[in-house]
Amino acid sequence: MTRPVAYLAGVGRGVPEGVMTNHDFASIGIETSHEWIMERTGIAERRIAREGESTTTLAAAAARQAMTRAGVDAEELDLIVLSTASPDRLLPSTGVDLQAELGASRAAAFDLSAACSGWLYGLSVAEGMIMSGTARTALVVGSEKMSSIIDWTDRSTCVLFGDGAGAAILRPSVDGRGILSSYLRSDGTLADLLYRPHGGAKHPFDEQVLADRSFFVKMAGREVFKHAVRSMAEAVDHALSDAGMKADDIDLLIPHQANMRIIDATARHAGMPMDRVYVNVDRYGNTSSASVPIALEEAISEGRVGEGSTVLMVAFGAGFTWASTVVRL
Repeated sequence: MTRPVAYLAGVGRGVPEGVMTNHDFASIGIETSHEWIMERTGIAERRIAREGESTTTLAAAAARQAMTRAGVDAEELDLIVLSTASPDRLLPSTGVDLQAELGASRAAAFDLSAACSGWLYGLSVAEGMIMSGTARTALVVGSEKMSSIIDWTDRSTCVLFGDGAGAAILRPSVDGRGILSSYLRSDGTLADLLYRPHGGAKHPFDEQVLADRSFFVKMAGREVFKHAVRSMAEAVDHALSDAGMKADDIDLLIPHQANMRIIDATARHAGMPMDRVYVNVDRYGNTSSASVPIALEEAISEGRVGEGSTVLMVAFGAGFTWASTVVRL
Protein backbone atom coordinates (compact mmCIF):
# COMPACT_ATOMS: atom_id res chain seq x y z
CA MET A 1 0.00 0.00 0.00
CA THR A 2 1.28 3.45 -0.90
CA ARG A 3 2.24 5.66 2.02
CA PRO A 4 0.02 8.75 1.72
CA VAL A 5 1.69 12.11 1.20
CA ALA A 6 -1.35 14.41 1.18
CA TYR A 7 -4.85 14.15 2.59
CA LEU A 8 -8.14 15.90 1.96
CA ALA A 9 -8.50 18.25 4.91
CA GLY A 10 -11.85 19.66 3.78
CA VAL A 11 -14.21 19.44 0.83
CA GLY A 12 -16.89 21.77 -0.51
CA ARG A 13 -19.36 22.27 -3.34
CA GLY A 14 -20.95 25.23 -5.07
CA VAL A 15 -23.97 24.67 -7.29
CA PRO A 16 -26.44 27.09 -8.86
CA GLU A 17 -29.90 27.37 -7.37
CA GLY A 18 -31.49 27.24 -10.82
CA VAL A 19 -32.88 23.80 -11.68
CA MET A 20 -33.78 22.67 -15.17
CA THR A 21 -35.89 19.51 -15.31
CA ASN A 22 -36.35 17.25 -18.31
CA HIS A 23 -39.83 18.66 -18.75
CA ASP A 24 -38.37 22.15 -19.23
CA PHE A 25 -36.78 21.29 -22.59
CA ALA A 26 -40.13 21.64 -24.31
CA SER A 27 -40.07 25.35 -23.47
CA ILE A 28 -36.93 25.85 -25.60
CA GLY A 29 -38.24 23.81 -28.52
CA ILE A 30 -36.32 20.55 -27.94
CA GLU A 31 -38.32 17.51 -29.03
CA THR A 32 -37.66 15.10 -26.18
CA SER A 33 -39.35 13.75 -23.08
CA HIS A 34 -38.57 13.02 -19.46
CA GLU A 35 -38.96 9.30 -20.17
CA TRP A 36 -36.58 9.38 -23.17
CA ILE A 37 -33.84 11.16 -21.21
CA MET A 38 -34.23 9.01 -18.10
CA GLU A 39 -34.12 5.76 -20.07
CA ARG A 40 -30.87 6.70 -21.84
CA THR A 41 -29.04 8.64 -19.16
CA GLY A 42 -30.71 8.44 -15.75
CA ILE A 43 -30.81 12.25 -15.59
CA ALA A 44 -33.99 13.88 -14.26
CA GLU A 45 -32.70 17.43 -13.73
CA ARG A 46 -29.57 19.54 -13.75
CA ARG A 47 -28.41 22.85 -12.24
CA ILE A 48 -28.04 25.77 -14.66
CA ALA A 49 -26.19 28.97 -13.79
CA ARG A 50 -28.17 32.19 -13.84
CA GLU A 51 -27.01 35.64 -14.91
CA GLY A 52 -24.07 36.72 -12.78
CA GLU A 53 -23.00 33.15 -11.96
CA SER A 54 -19.76 32.03 -13.58
CA THR A 55 -17.12 29.33 -13.41
CA THR A 56 -15.25 31.59 -10.97
CA THR A 57 -18.19 32.31 -8.66
CA LEU A 58 -19.15 28.63 -8.50
CA ALA A 59 -15.51 27.73 -7.78
CA ALA A 60 -15.30 30.35 -5.04
CA ALA A 61 -18.40 29.00 -3.29
CA ALA A 62 -16.99 25.46 -3.29
CA ALA A 63 -13.55 26.69 -2.24
CA ARG A 64 -14.81 28.73 0.69
CA GLN A 65 -16.78 25.79 2.04
CA ALA A 66 -13.75 23.49 1.73
CA MET A 67 -11.50 26.08 3.38
CA THR A 68 -13.90 26.58 6.28
CA ARG A 69 -14.12 22.86 6.90
CA ALA A 70 -10.33 22.53 6.75
CA GLY A 71 -9.81 25.55 9.02
CA VAL A 72 -7.72 27.27 6.35
CA ASP A 73 -7.58 30.99 5.56
CA ALA A 74 -6.95 32.34 2.06
CA GLU A 75 -3.50 33.61 3.08
CA GLU A 76 -2.47 30.05 3.97
CA LEU A 77 -2.99 28.77 0.42
CA ASP A 78 0.26 28.06 -1.43
CA LEU A 79 -1.36 26.59 -4.53
CA ILE A 80 -4.64 26.77 -6.46
CA VAL A 81 -5.26 24.19 -9.19
CA LEU A 82 -8.51 24.81 -11.05
CA SER A 83 -9.78 22.18 -13.46
CA THR A 84 -12.27 23.39 -16.04
CA ALA A 85 -13.45 22.82 -19.60
CA SER A 86 -15.46 26.04 -19.49
CA PRO A 87 -13.13 28.87 -18.42
CA ASP A 88 -14.65 32.30 -17.95
CA ARG A 89 -12.20 33.69 -20.51
CA LEU A 90 -9.26 32.40 -22.53
CA LEU A 91 -6.69 34.70 -20.95
CA PRO A 92 -5.79 34.82 -18.12
CA SER A 93 -6.73 31.60 -16.37
CA THR A 94 -9.83 31.16 -14.27
CA GLY A 95 -7.45 29.98 -11.55
CA VAL A 96 -6.03 33.47 -11.09
CA ASP A 97 -9.54 34.95 -11.15
CA LEU A 98 -10.37 32.55 -8.31
CA GLN A 99 -7.20 33.57 -6.49
CA ALA A 100 -8.24 37.21 -6.69
CA GLU A 101 -11.81 36.41 -5.61
CA LEU A 102 -10.55 34.54 -2.53
CA GLY A 103 -7.79 37.02 -1.68
CA ALA A 104 -5.20 34.24 -1.74
CA SER A 105 -2.27 36.55 -2.43
CA ARG A 106 0.45 33.97 -1.61
CA ALA A 107 -0.86 31.22 -3.86
CA ALA A 108 0.43 30.14 -7.24
CA ALA A 109 -2.68 29.62 -9.38
CA PHE A 110 -3.35 28.03 -12.75
CA ASP A 111 -5.90 26.10 -14.79
CA LEU A 112 -5.72 22.43 -15.67
CA SER A 113 -7.55 21.08 -18.72
CA ALA A 114 -8.38 17.37 -18.65
CA ALA A 115 -12.18 17.60 -19.04
CA CYS A 116 -14.20 15.28 -16.79
CA SER A 117 -11.06 13.67 -15.35
CA GLY A 118 -9.56 17.04 -14.49
CA TRP A 119 -10.24 17.16 -10.75
CA LEU A 120 -8.55 13.79 -10.23
CA TYR A 121 -5.64 15.00 -12.36
CA GLY A 122 -5.55 18.10 -10.14
CA LEU A 123 -5.34 16.02 -6.97
CA SER A 124 -2.31 14.23 -8.38
CA VAL A 125 -0.63 17.50 -9.38
CA ALA A 126 -1.21 19.03 -5.96
CA GLU A 127 -0.02 15.86 -4.22
CA GLY A 128 3.21 15.99 -6.21
CA MET A 129 3.81 19.62 -5.30
CA ILE A 130 3.22 18.86 -1.62
CA MET A 131 5.63 15.94 -1.90
CA SER A 132 8.29 18.16 -3.46
CA GLY A 133 7.88 20.80 -0.78
CA THR A 134 6.69 23.40 -3.29
CA ALA A 135 3.35 23.69 -1.48
CA ARG A 136 1.99 22.80 1.91
CA THR A 137 -1.63 23.87 1.58
CA ALA A 138 -3.28 23.37 -1.81
CA LEU A 139 -6.77 24.09 -3.11
CA VAL A 140 -7.96 21.82 -5.93
CA VAL A 141 -11.21 22.85 -7.63
CA GLY A 142 -13.29 21.42 -10.45
CA SER A 143 -15.67 24.10 -11.73
CA GLU A 144 -17.85 24.16 -14.81
CA LYS A 145 -20.42 26.34 -16.49
CA MET A 146 -21.16 23.74 -19.13
CA SER A 147 -24.37 25.52 -20.11
CA SER A 148 -22.18 28.15 -21.80
CA ILE A 149 -20.51 25.71 -24.23
CA ILE A 150 -23.49 23.48 -25.06
CA ASP A 151 -25.54 23.82 -28.25
CA TRP A 152 -29.07 24.23 -26.91
CA THR A 153 -30.47 23.13 -30.28
CA ASP A 154 -28.68 19.76 -30.18
CA ARG A 155 -30.77 17.20 -28.31
CA SER A 156 -27.92 14.69 -28.17
CA THR A 157 -25.80 16.93 -25.93
CA CYS A 158 -27.91 19.64 -24.31
CA VAL A 159 -29.84 17.19 -22.12
CA LEU A 160 -26.65 15.77 -20.61
CA PHE A 161 -24.80 18.60 -18.91
CA GLY A 162 -25.14 20.85 -15.89
CA ASP A 163 -23.20 23.50 -13.97
CA GLY A 164 -21.45 23.34 -10.61
CA ALA A 165 -18.19 23.16 -8.69
CA GLY A 166 -16.47 20.98 -6.12
CA ALA A 167 -13.27 21.60 -4.16
CA ALA A 168 -10.84 20.10 -1.69
CA ILE A 169 -8.02 21.37 0.50
CA LEU A 170 -4.93 19.15 0.45
CA ARG A 171 -2.36 19.23 3.25
CA PRO A 172 0.51 16.92 4.25
CA SER A 173 -0.81 13.56 5.38
CA VAL A 174 -1.39 12.69 9.03
CA ASP A 175 -2.28 9.40 10.71
CA GLY A 176 -2.22 7.38 7.49
CA ARG A 177 -4.98 9.44 5.91
CA GLY A 178 -4.69 10.63 2.35
CA ILE A 179 -4.21 9.59 -1.26
CA LEU A 180 -3.23 5.92 -1.46
CA SER A 181 -2.95 5.63 -5.25
CA SER A 182 -3.50 7.62 -8.44
CA TYR A 183 -3.77 6.47 -12.03
CA LEU A 184 -3.80 8.89 -14.99
CA ARG A 185 -4.05 8.10 -18.70
CA SER A 186 -5.04 9.75 -22.00
CA ASP A 187 -5.45 9.00 -25.70
CA GLY A 188 -5.39 12.03 -27.98
CA THR A 189 -6.00 9.95 -31.10
CA LEU A 190 -9.67 9.81 -30.10
CA ALA A 191 -10.09 13.52 -29.46
CA ASP A 192 -12.59 14.10 -32.27
CA LEU A 193 -15.17 11.87 -30.59
CA LEU A 194 -15.83 14.51 -27.92
CA TYR A 195 -14.58 18.03 -28.58
CA ARG A 196 -15.22 21.64 -29.50
CA PRO A 197 -14.08 21.76 -33.14
CA HIS A 198 -13.42 25.48 -33.58
CA GLY A 199 -13.01 28.73 -31.73
CA GLY A 200 -9.42 28.19 -30.57
CA ALA A 201 -6.06 29.30 -31.95
CA LYS A 202 -6.07 26.74 -34.79
CA HIS A 203 -9.40 28.01 -36.13
CA PRO A 204 -10.37 31.23 -34.34
CA PHE A 205 -13.88 32.63 -34.20
CA ASP A 206 -15.14 33.95 -37.51
CA GLU A 207 -18.50 34.25 -39.24
CA GLN A 208 -18.42 30.64 -40.40
CA VAL A 209 -17.66 29.28 -36.94
CA LEU A 210 -20.59 31.24 -35.54
CA ALA A 211 -22.88 30.19 -38.37
CA ASP A 212 -22.19 26.46 -38.13
CA ARG A 213 -22.09 26.50 -34.31
CA SER A 214 -18.83 24.58 -34.32
CA PHE A 215 -17.60 26.27 -31.14
CA PHE A 216 -20.03 24.16 -29.10
CA VAL A 217 -19.40 20.66 -27.75
CA LYS A 218 -19.81 17.86 -30.29
CA MET A 219 -20.01 14.22 -29.26
CA ALA A 220 -20.21 10.79 -30.88
CA GLY A 221 -22.28 9.30 -28.08
CA ARG A 222 -22.07 5.58 -28.81
CA GLU A 223 -18.31 5.64 -29.30
CA VAL A 224 -17.78 7.72 -26.17
CA PHE A 225 -19.89 5.27 -24.16
CA LYS A 226 -17.86 2.30 -25.36
CA HIS A 227 -14.50 3.88 -24.52
CA ALA A 228 -15.75 5.26 -21.21
CA VAL A 229 -16.82 1.84 -19.94
CA ARG A 230 -13.54 0.23 -21.00
CA SER A 231 -11.28 2.99 -19.68
CA MET A 232 -13.03 3.41 -16.33
CA ALA A 233 -12.78 -0.34 -15.77
CA GLU A 234 -9.05 -0.16 -16.48
CA ALA A 235 -8.67 2.78 -14.11
CA VAL A 236 -10.50 0.95 -11.31
CA ASP A 237 -8.21 -2.05 -11.65
CA HIS A 238 -5.02 0.02 -11.57
CA ALA A 239 -6.08 2.18 -8.64
CA LEU A 240 -6.94 -0.84 -6.52
CA SER A 241 -3.77 -2.71 -7.50
CA ASP A 242 -1.52 0.27 -6.84
CA ALA A 243 -3.11 0.75 -3.41
CA GLY A 244 -2.76 -2.94 -2.61
CA MET A 245 -6.50 -3.26 -2.17
CA LYS A 246 -9.52 -5.19 -3.38
CA ALA A 247 -13.09 -4.04 -3.90
CA ASP A 248 -14.03 -5.31 -0.44
CA ASP A 249 -11.59 -2.79 1.06
CA ILE A 250 -13.48 0.14 -0.48
CA ASP A 251 -16.25 1.76 1.52
CA LEU A 252 -17.65 3.79 -1.40
CA LEU A 253 -17.13 4.01 -5.14
CA ILE A 254 -17.63 7.50 -6.60
CA PRO A 255 -17.67 7.29 -10.41
CA HIS A 256 -17.94 10.24 -12.76
CA GLN A 257 -21.62 11.12 -13.04
CA ALA A 258 -22.13 11.14 -16.80
CA ASN A 259 -24.60 8.38 -17.53
CA MET A 260 -26.31 5.81 -15.32
CA ARG A 261 -25.44 2.98 -17.69
CA ILE A 262 -21.72 3.83 -17.42
CA ILE A 263 -22.02 3.98 -13.63
CA ASP A 264 -23.72 0.56 -13.58
CA ALA A 265 -21.05 -0.96 -15.83
CA THR A 266 -18.23 0.44 -13.70
CA ALA A 267 -19.79 -0.88 -10.48
CA ARG A 268 -20.28 -4.33 -11.99
CA HIS A 269 -16.67 -4.45 -13.17
CA ALA A 270 -15.43 -3.40 -9.73
CA GLY A 271 -17.64 -6.05 -8.11
CA MET A 272 -19.33 -3.47 -5.90
CA PRO A 273 -23.07 -3.50 -5.12
CA MET A 274 -24.95 -0.30 -5.84
CA ASP A 275 -25.44 0.41 -2.14
CA ARG A 276 -21.69 1.11 -2.05
CA VAL A 277 -21.77 3.34 -5.15
CA TYR A 278 -22.61 7.03 -4.93
CA VAL A 279 -25.05 8.30 -7.55
CA ASN A 280 -26.33 11.86 -8.05
CA VAL A 281 -26.43 11.99 -11.87
CA ASP A 282 -30.23 12.13 -11.63
CA ARG A 283 -30.03 15.54 -9.89
CA TYR A 284 -27.02 17.20 -11.54
CA GLY A 285 -26.38 15.59 -14.90
CA ASN A 286 -22.81 15.66 -16.16
CA THR A 287 -20.92 18.54 -14.54
CA SER A 288 -17.62 17.48 -16.14
CA SER A 289 -14.65 18.03 -13.81
CA ALA A 290 -16.97 19.13 -10.98
CA SER A 291 -18.79 15.79 -11.01
CA VAL A 292 -16.58 13.74 -8.70
CA PRO A 293 -15.90 16.42 -6.05
CA ILE A 294 -19.59 17.39 -5.88
CA ALA A 295 -20.46 13.72 -5.30
CA LEU A 296 -17.69 13.36 -2.71
CA GLU A 297 -18.92 16.38 -0.76
CA GLU A 298 -22.49 15.08 -0.78
CA ALA A 299 -21.40 11.61 0.31
CA ILE A 300 -19.55 13.08 3.29
CA SER A 301 -22.38 15.47 4.18
CA GLU A 302 -24.91 12.63 4.05
CA GLY A 303 -22.78 10.44 6.31
CA ARG A 304 -22.13 7.81 3.65
CA VAL A 305 -18.41 8.15 4.40
CA GLY A 306 -16.34 9.94 7.03
CA GLU A 307 -12.92 10.09 8.64
CA GLY A 308 -11.18 6.75 8.15
CA SER A 309 -13.36 5.69 5.20
CA THR A 310 -11.68 4.50 2.02
CA VAL A 311 -13.08 5.90 -1.23
CA LEU A 312 -12.36 4.96 -4.84
CA MET A 313 -12.98 7.78 -7.34
CA VAL A 314 -12.86 7.24 -11.11
CA ALA A 315 -13.57 9.46 -14.13
CA PHE A 316 -13.43 9.59 -17.93
CA GLY A 317 -13.64 12.59 -20.23
CA ALA A 318 -12.78 14.34 -23.46
CA GLY A 319 -9.24 13.96 -24.67
CA PHE A 320 -9.77 11.13 -24.08
CA THR A 321 -8.58 11.24 -20.49
CA TRP A 322 -9.30 8.87 -17.65
CA ALA A 323 -8.17 8.73 -14.04
CA SER A 324 -8.72 7.05 -10.69
CA THR A 325 -7.75 7.71 -7.09
CA VAL A 326 -8.02 5.76 -3.86
CA VAL A 327 -8.15 8.00 -0.81
CA ARG A 328 -8.53 7.40 2.91
CA LEU A 329 -10.51 10.28 4.37
